[in-house]
Amino acid sequence: MKAKKDVYDLTSLIKSGNAPAKVKATVLNLSEIKDAGHLPLEIECHTLIWKDSPLIELPACIRVSHKLDLSGSTLLEHLPKGLRVSVLTLTGCTRLTALPEDLHVDFLTLDGCTSLRDWPDSAQVRIGAVSARGCTSLERLPTTLGPLTTLNLRDCVKIDQVPPGVQARAWIDIGGTRIDSLPESLHKISLRWRGVRVTPQIAFFPETLKSTDVLAEANSEVRRVMIERIGFERFLQESNASVLHEDTDPGGPRQLLRVELQNDEPLVCVSVRCPSTSRHYLIRVPPQMETCHQAVAWTAGFDNPDDYVPIVET
Repeated sequence: MKAKKDVYDLTSLIKSGNAPAKVKATVLNLSEIKDAGHLPLEIECHTLIWKDSPLIELPACIRVSHKLDLSGSTLLEHLPKGLRVSVLTLTGCTRLTALPEDLHVDFLTLDGCTSLRDWPDSAQVRIGAVSARGCTSLERLPTTLGPLTTLNLRDCVKIDQVPPGVQARAWIDIGGTRIDSLPESLHKISLRWRGVRVTPQIAFFPETLKSTDVLAEANSEVRRVMIERIGFERFLQESNASVLHEDTDPGGPRQLLRVELQNDEPLVCVSVRCPSTSRHYLIRVPPQMETCHQAVAWTAGFDNPDDYVPIVET
């Protein structure tokens, strides 16, 4: 076994082609290694971080006991059957099409694995959490999973159900999925829609929401989700909003809208779209606002709209 100093200097040794034959370490970070041709014959470690790795598959010479982080490994296509680690992070592994048979992990992160289609029933997560945000090719979950703490399926656009054998204790995020109900075993779980805590009515029965429900909601993020679920056009029509002003910013068209309310001052909102996420937002502003720019400037803390000159308005 090589001395500990060789482990500390492993990156430069691999780059120079002088890596020791065997390496045993607690934590290894090989994220600077872009060529796997000069790896040691055996690597054994508690934690391996190899972000943006050049790997097409995980070499048999690598044994990790606790945490394996291969985030951004866009060439990765295969993982070994029977892989067992506590924490597995595969964020942005865009060529990975399937999880391996007999995978056993406690925490699994698959965010942005856009080619992932196959999740075999034998690939199990037992006690931790699953995050599969943006796995746009994934069509089904395994028949059993957990008990988990959390399950994040945000923007898994092809997922239409959660099998009864999937257990989660804290919350499940179904924003952007096709899921329209949960099994009875999950009826008491907290629901999220793209990170926002929502009610079952908002998540599963948006047709029962009314514009008055939206207008009565104090939380801006919940209100945004309610408008998304109702549909932007239906909300504006039902609320009988009048358009006070229109213009355009980098996010797209903006409108200053006014809704008359009985026994209260008018509700005036500026309708904007975030240029980075394309989300619609309705932001309440003082009723004396006259233009979209004035309204957005007010939301940014400017009393004088002429002082508000952002590079990109959001």
